[in-house]
This record gives sequence, structure tokens and C-alpha cells, in this order.
Amino acid sequence: MNWEDEGYLLSKKKFRENAVIISVFTQKFGKVSGIVYGGTSRKVKNYLQIGNKIFIIHNSKSRNKLGYLKTEIIEAISPRYFDDKKRSYVLLSITELLNSLLPDEETYKNIYISLNNLIKSLENKNWPILYLYWEINLIKELGFGFKTDKTSSSKEILSLNIDNVLYKVPKFIINEEIPENYSKETIYQALSFTRNLMLNKFYLPNNLFLPKSRIVFENCFI
Repeated sequence: MNWEDEGYLLSKKKFRENAVIISVFTQKFGKVSGIVYGGTSRKVKNYLQIGNKIFIIHNSKSRNKLGYLKTEIIEAISPRYFDDKKRSYVLLSITELLNSLLPDEETYKNIYISLNNLIKSLENKNWPILYLYWEINLIKELGFGFKTDKTSSSKEILSLNIDNVLYKVPKFIINEEIPENYSKETIYQALSFTRNLMLNKFYLPNNLFLPKSRIVFENCFI
């Protein structure tokens, strides 16, 4: 099975002396894993960094066997945030969530589009809010969306019943708004909501662990 596509690097691990196994979220083929020979060389290793956008050529004799990948850099995203703690952790959170939640070789075009948009928006002042909505969209696209009626309540944190579980949710999420001004506490409360929702819908029922990077990112707002 041979094809070419673009995608975001989700994970990598050493495989033998001069090769690595990588996982990539691609535009047309979803999450795909494969072996990159020469992946430990200085040239390739420099751009095979988590979160970078790469071009891949996939080659496999059988759908049931791990394929071989040739890679080229499209956009170096990760290095932009080496000196930015929060954005570095959010990039790790994005990639580890996708790597742990997406099934192999299933196309999720809407998730890919939303990821593209989020990556472009990380330079915006309100990027934490946009990330929160990206998580909500991810939950929705994986089959656990929720609907709410807009509220005029004066309270900033409200209770919301989702499938007989009560969550504490910031009002701006219920009203589907992007607030101009927000506090660290507001972001933390919103991240706590989406974390609990993902735990109850995906991780706990499947005996999976929430990625550590997601927890560390949330704790940046305490």
C-alpha cells in the first residue's frame, strides 16, 4: 500500500540502531505508524520533533504490517515554542491526546482541519480559549458532543448535567462565546471540565491514562 500525504508528528521511539518508529496524524489517512530508517541521523532527527508538520511517503506490502516511511519537513512548529512553557506543553498535550484517542488508519478530516486552525492560532492572544474549544470539538468529533441552552445567569461557573454526570462549566462555554478578558482561574476551571469529560467518556472506560502533558498544561493555570 503506497501513498503520500502530509501530517503532524504525534510520537516517536527508537527502533534498532539507525531507525525510529513514528506516529503521524495525516490529512487523508488518519493516524498512521511506520518505521523511518535513518531517523536517528542528525539531519532527520533535527526535524522529527513532536508537533512538526511533515510530508510522508508510505510504503507497505500488507495492510496488517508496519509500513516504511520517508519523511520531509513541511513546517517546523515545535522549535517556535522552546522558550514558551505553556505553548510547549499545549503542543505536547495536543499530540498526546490525538495519539491516545484516535484509532489507527481512520480518517478524521474535521479534526485535521481544526488542528490546522489551532496551530495557526497559537500566536493569538486568546489561544488558551481556542485550545479549549479545540478539545470540545475533539470530544464532539469522537462521538460525545453535548448541547446546552444559552444562559443569562450572573454566575460565571454553572452546573451542567451530561449523561447523568454533573460538571462545573464556565458560562462562556455554555454560551459558546470567546471572552475578551479572562483569568487564569477561568482557564483552569474550563480545562478541568474538559479533562473530566474526556476521563469519563474515553480514558476511564477503556482503562487508559490521561496524558501527563495534558495534566501539566492544566496545572500551568493554577
